[in-house]
Amino acid sequence: MIEVFLEKLDEIIIYVVSISTTLLEFAGIAVLVSSAAVCFYRWLKRDREGIRLDLAQGIALALEFKMGGEVLRTVVVRDWRELGILGAIIVLRGILAFLIHWEIKNEKQDMEKNSI
Repeated sequence: MIEVFLEKLDEIIIYVVSISTTLLEFAGIAVLVSSAAVCFYRWLKRDREGIRLDLAQGIALALEFKMGGEVLRTVVVRDWRELGILGAIIVLRGILAFLIHWEIKNEKQDMEKNSI
């Protein structure tokens, strides 16, 4: 009786994690595409002030959503190989997020220097 309950609970968890991961991945894609489209439109209009900063912030936010999906996916990992692949993806996305945040900080400093 308890085994059946635990199996059903495990199926529910896998289902919820799968849907949540897909939603987080979709949110990351939506943020990235919308940020790129807005920045491209601004670039076409020659409104280039802060465009790099806005694009970098959009990319960073998209990466955060994508990393959230990967972290959530680790809940349902069943073997070490898959966990290693997910870990590598998380580390790579973390490094990318760090580099983008570093670029955002430098871009903000450059904008402050130019406005003074």
